[in-house]
Amino acid sequence: MKHKIIHTEKAPEALGPYSQAVVHEKMVYCSGQIGIDPETGEFTGPSVEAQARQVMTNLEHVLTAAGSSFSKVLKCTIFLADMNDFALVNEIYGAKFPKNPPTRETVAVKTLPKNCLVEISCVGYV
Repeated sequence: MKHKIIHTEKAPEALGPYSQAVVHEKMVYCSGQIGIDPETGEFTGPSVEAQARQVMTNLEHVLTAAGSSFSKVLKCTIFLADMNDFALVNEIYGAKFPKNPPTRETVAVKTLPKNCLVEISCVGYV
Protein backbone atom coordinates (compact mmCIF):
# COMPACT_ATOMS: atom_id res chain seq x y z
CA MET A 1 0.00 0.00 0.00
CA LYS A 2 1.28 3.42 -0.89
CA HIS A 3 1.09 6.17 1.62
CA LYS A 4 -1.64 8.77 1.49
CA ILE A 5 -1.02 12.47 2.04
CA ILE A 6 -3.59 14.07 4.34
CA HIS A 7 -4.66 17.67 3.96
CA THR A 8 -7.56 19.59 5.43
CA GLU A 9 -8.42 23.25 5.16
CA LYS A 10 -9.65 23.02 8.77
CA ALA A 11 -6.00 23.08 9.92
CA PRO A 12 -3.29 25.58 8.97
CA GLU A 13 -1.34 25.14 5.78
CA ALA A 14 2.13 23.67 6.22
CA LEU A 15 4.81 26.29 6.85
CA GLY A 16 7.34 24.37 4.78
CA PRO A 17 7.86 21.29 2.63
CA TYR A 18 5.89 18.81 4.72
CA SER A 19 2.39 17.34 4.89
CA GLN A 20 -0.15 17.88 7.66
CA ALA A 21 -0.21 14.09 8.02
CA VAL A 22 0.66 10.90 6.17
CA VAL A 23 -1.19 7.61 6.42
CA HIS A 24 0.89 4.53 5.71
CA GLU A 25 -0.82 1.18 5.97
CA LYS A 26 -2.95 1.70 9.12
CA MET A 27 -0.70 4.28 10.82
CA VAL A 28 -1.21 8.04 10.77
CA TYR A 29 1.75 10.36 11.35
CA CYS A 30 0.69 13.93 12.14
CA SER A 31 3.14 16.78 11.76
CA GLY A 32 3.46 19.23 14.61
CA GLN A 33 0.63 21.71 14.89
CA ILE A 34 0.95 25.20 16.29
CA GLY A 35 -1.77 27.58 17.49
CA ILE A 36 -2.60 29.17 14.17
CA ASP A 37 -6.23 29.69 13.19
CA PRO A 38 -6.52 28.25 9.66
CA GLU A 39 -9.06 30.91 8.65
CA THR A 40 -6.90 33.91 9.55
CA GLY A 41 -3.41 32.45 9.34
CA GLU A 42 -2.67 34.13 12.68
CA PHE A 43 -2.19 32.87 16.22
CA THR A 44 -5.43 32.57 18.17
CA GLY A 45 -3.82 34.65 20.90
CA PRO A 46 -0.56 35.50 22.59
CA SER A 47 -1.09 33.18 25.59
CA VAL A 48 0.04 29.58 25.80
CA GLU A 49 -3.52 28.66 26.81
CA ALA A 50 -5.05 30.08 23.62
CA GLN A 51 -2.33 28.54 21.47
CA ALA A 52 -2.55 25.11 23.15
CA ARG A 53 -6.32 24.99 22.67
CA GLN A 54 -5.91 25.78 18.96
CA VAL A 55 -3.11 23.22 18.62
CA MET A 56 -5.43 20.51 19.92
CA THR A 57 -8.24 21.70 17.63
CA ASN A 58 -5.89 21.63 14.64
CA LEU A 59 -4.66 18.14 15.53
CA GLU A 60 -8.22 16.92 15.89
CA HIS A 61 -9.09 18.19 12.40
CA VAL A 62 -6.02 16.52 10.88
CA LEU A 63 -6.74 13.24 12.66
CA THR A 64 -10.36 13.36 11.48
CA ALA A 65 -9.27 14.03 7.89
CA ALA A 66 -7.03 10.96 8.16
CA GLY A 67 -9.92 8.81 9.40
CA SER A 68 -8.61 8.72 12.95
CA SER A 69 -9.30 10.41 16.29
CA PHE A 70 -7.68 11.21 19.64
CA SER A 71 -8.87 7.80 20.89
CA LYS A 72 -6.56 6.18 18.32
CA VAL A 73 -3.43 8.22 19.12
CA LEU A 74 -0.51 6.12 20.35
CA LYS A 75 2.18 8.74 20.94
CA CYS A 76 2.52 12.51 21.18
CA THR A 77 5.42 14.90 21.40
CA ILE A 78 4.94 18.30 23.00
CA PHE A 79 7.41 21.10 22.42
CA LEU A 80 7.26 24.08 24.77
CA ALA A 81 9.00 27.43 24.54
CA ASP A 82 8.91 27.58 28.36
CA MET A 83 8.71 24.55 30.66
CA ASN A 84 6.88 26.78 33.17
CA ASP A 85 3.86 26.32 30.86
CA PHE A 86 3.89 22.54 31.40
CA ALA A 87 0.99 22.34 33.88
CA LEU A 88 -1.39 24.50 31.82
CA VAL A 89 -0.60 22.76 28.53
CA ASN A 90 -0.87 19.39 30.28
CA GLU A 91 -4.39 20.28 31.49
CA ILE A 92 -5.56 21.31 27.99
CA TYR A 93 -3.86 18.33 26.34
CA GLY A 94 -5.15 15.88 28.95
CA ALA A 95 -8.76 16.89 28.37
CA LYS A 96 -8.56 15.23 24.94
CA PHE A 97 -7.30 11.96 26.45
CA PRO A 98 -9.61 11.25 29.43
CA LYS A 99 -9.03 7.46 29.26
CA ASN A 100 -5.96 5.45 28.30
CA PRO A 101 -3.76 8.40 27.28
CA PRO A 102 -1.03 7.83 24.69
CA THR A 103 2.67 7.73 25.43
CA ARG A 104 4.31 11.14 25.36
CA GLU A 105 7.34 13.25 25.92
CA THR A 106 7.47 16.97 26.59
CA VAL A 107 10.57 19.00 25.83
CA ALA A 108 11.46 22.64 26.16
CA VAL A 109 13.15 24.10 23.12
CA LYS A 110 14.91 27.36 22.43
CA THR A 111 12.62 28.49 19.60
CA LEU A 112 9.57 27.15 17.79
CA PRO A 113 8.16 28.06 14.36
CA LYS A 114 6.87 31.63 14.17
CA ASN A 115 7.97 31.99 17.81
CA CYS A 116 4.92 30.06 18.97
CA LEU A 117 4.68 28.86 22.57
CA VAL A 118 3.65 25.24 21.98
CA GLU A 119 3.75 22.64 19.20
CA ILE A 120 2.36 19.10 19.35
CA SER A 121 2.74 16.18 16.95
CA CYS A 122 1.30 12.68 17.19
CA VAL A 123 1.25 9.17 15.78
CA GLY A 124 -1.86 7.03 15.73
CA TYR A 125 -3.80 4.58 13.65
CA VAL A 126 -6.86 4.60 11.41
